Amino acid sequence: MHSRRFRSLLASSLVLAGLFAARASLAAAVEPFSEDRFRALQEQGAVVLIDVHAEWCKTCAEQREILDGYRRQNPGSPIHVLRVDFDGQKDAVQRFRAPRQSTLVLFRGSEQIWFSVAETDPEVIARALDEATRRR
Repeated sequence: MHSRRFRSLLASSLVLAGLFAARASLAAAVEPFSEDRFRALQEQGAVVLIDVHAEWCKTCAEQREILDGYRRQNPGSPIHVLRVDFDGQKDAVQRFRAPRQSTLVLFRGSEQIWFSVAETDPEVIARALDEATRRR
């Protein structure tokens, strides 16, 4: 009886640990923007998506869901997402010439390869991300 309980408890613990690990890996996929991190990724020739985001923005929330879905469907994606706080990082907002929150700017190394404002079509966003990783 104790053996059965132990196995059940162990299985439940492993499932919970897996869920927390999956959630943590998704959360780690998006980093707050910093100039140093952006520069380092550019020097590596990495694909970087700048996500100019505001917590109060409904379009930004839609984009966040689309990007989370993309990451779930493409767990090995080499894309780095750096989130710019529209309200708190005005220098970065100006640097990327973001006319408003919900601006997405995609780079491969130092080359800007895509720019979009308020895009919420999952196919359009996925196509841009896929093309960025294919042309590496």
